[in-house]
Amino acid sequence: MNICVFLSAADLDDRYTRPAREFAELLGKGGHTLVWGGSDVGLMKVVADGVQETGGRLVGVSVDFLADRARPGADEMVVARDLAERKALLLAKADAVVVMVGGTGTLDEATEILELKKHGKTEKPVVLLNTAGFYDGLKEQFLRMDAEGFLPRPLTDLVFFAEEPVGALAYLEESVGIRRGTP
Repeated sequence: MNICVFLSAADLDDRYTRPAREFAELLGKGGHTLVWGGSDVGLMKVVADGVQETGGRLVGVSVDFLADRARPGADEMVVARDLAERKALLLAKADAVVVMVGGTGTLDEATEILELKKHGKTEKPVVLLNTAGFYDGLKEQFLRMDAEGFLPRPLTDLVFFAEEPVGALAYLEESVGIRRGTP
């Protein structure tokens, strides 16, 4: 499966890097491909390292003004003209999406895929990985939007909230019919 991960390129502490690394290693060991923003810095580097070191493939989509930060040695690297084209390419190359911790860019990417799902323009599974409670406030806001009728589809149809990396990947694999372990 090609799994797009939206996440920060910032250097973050262990409470964020450790679970990101764990998810990346699960992804690589599972034979999946990471589709990500292509940067070789911060949390993006942590995830790319974990996937590559455990046998997964790397498909990066950088953008002109960040091309100097693109990861060398990725299996595939595309450089988009702007952020809008980057988002479109990331989503086009993905079978599923995971939203990890991040700033305004990550939030923009997350709301884009949820808006597409809301309008039935995609049915790709989306997981919000709520590492260290980072997205507790956003989750509460989404629940309020759902409860008060702002969403034409149930929130559970749009996004799955996972607290741990193993739960995030298990949800994605189950969503596309991949079964692991004993029957």
